[in-house]
Amino acid sequence: MEISTLATYHCLAFVWFFFVAYSITHVKTEEPPSELFLYGGQWKYLTVLNLFLQAVFYGVSFLADVLRLIKKLRCAKCIISSRDLLFSVLAFPVSTFVSISFWTLYTYNRELVYPKSLDGVIPLWLNHAMHTAVFPFALLEILALPHRYPAKKKGLILLGFVAFLYISWVLWIYSVTGEWVYPLFALFSPSGLAAFFAGSLTIVVSCYNFGEFLNRMIWGQSKFS
Repeated sequence: MEISTLATYHCLAFVWFFFVAYSITHVKTEEPPSELFLYGGQWKYLTVLNLFLQAVFYGVSFLADVLRLIKKLRCAKCIISSRDLLFSVLAFPVSTFVSISFWTLYTYNRELVYPKSLDGVIPLWLNHAMHTAVFPFALLEILALPHRYPAKKKGLILLGFVAFLYISWVLWIYSVTGEWVYPLFALFSPSGLAAFFAGSLTIVVSCYNFGEFLNRMIWGQSKFS
């Protein structure tokens, strides 16, 4: 794909994710939320954090394209390295995990992750923008251009560290409010919850490996350490 075409695509993707993130953080309800709901706001939900992650990624990608177009290759090289690291370690695995985990749990029992009462608050298009469209965008990005993956150990350590930060954030919210971010967590004992988190991390790692596999199959081996 030509650089000008890539720049247009990345610009449009950035605008889209920024719009979706803005839309979900400005959803209006007829009744004001409780103080409990206000703690952490929308920032306690992985889906919302992922929207901002995608907006940042596509913003960085667009910047890299622009620098290449204006022949600022030295600056572009640094931005491209940041873009590839952001995509491989976070943007692809998190989007894939959000889409797979949400629709799996939604199919099993939607009340555990997305209560029916939300249908009157969040439009159907916004639900699919948050939980469905993120995966095709991630696949399209792999098809559009090659991304250099870091050494496996480095990539997984970075991914694990981010996962640890989010789990810590979820546990902190529970310690302050006495309520779980997702109703699903209330069903588990402490050991069961630990097993659930471990299983989720395994899925995220699988998503990372899946992205690396697709990138290698389409574009060949390309790594940086």
